[in-house]
Amino acid sequence: MFTGLIEEVGRVEAVQGERLVLRARKVLEDIALGDSISVDGVCLTVVQFQAGQFSAQVSDETLDRTNLGRRTNGSPVNLERSLRVGGKVGGHFVTGHIDGTGRLEARVRQGEFWEMTFWAPPACRRYLAPKGSISVNGASLTVARCTEEYFTVAVIPYSLEQTNLQTLAPGEAVNLEGDVLAKYVARLMGQQVANVDLDFLTEHGYS
Repeated sequence: MFTGLIEEVGRVEAVQGERLVLRARKVLEDIALGDSISVDGVCLTVVQFQAGQFSAQVSDETLDRTNLGRRTNGSPVNLERSLRVGGKVGGHFVTGHIDGTGRLEARVRQGEFWEMTFWAPPACRRYLAPKGSISVNGASLTVARCTEEYFTVAVIPYSLEQTNLQTLAPGEAVNLEGDVLAKYVARLMGQQVANVDLDFLTEHGYS
């Protein structure tokens, strides 16, 4: 479990088949084998580390379902260590399980802020709501507004500088994870609809 508050921007050092070697600094301060680290919002397990870098194994499914399969040597990635019990939750609960990949559509300067508009795939759209939370490449952001296919967030200068959102170009893929609370609500509402007695509704004129 993570908070969506990015600790540093690391770099892909090497892509070795199904293993990523990543250069980092801050997230290595208390690292241990088996630790979970969010890499662009994807929860990965540390399998090896040394001064200035760590390695994580990535399955074919993860490479196919996230933007990690498109990362190359030198690519910037957002990094965050897992949440400690008793730690501060400054963003929102982020599981590290990506719902789908979206893409940046536009970035517009609005005073000191940047408005960034993203296209969201169908699997993510039901979890979008104005003032709700969304994880973009692991960064916790607040939805300013949304339509059927797109959502817009207002990014403050600090968040832009501390994440790889600053290097995103229009059309570039991003990892999206909806708010886990929204997922449970959607699940419960779906069960309520599924449990409706359709014969009862038809009999009483609701069709």
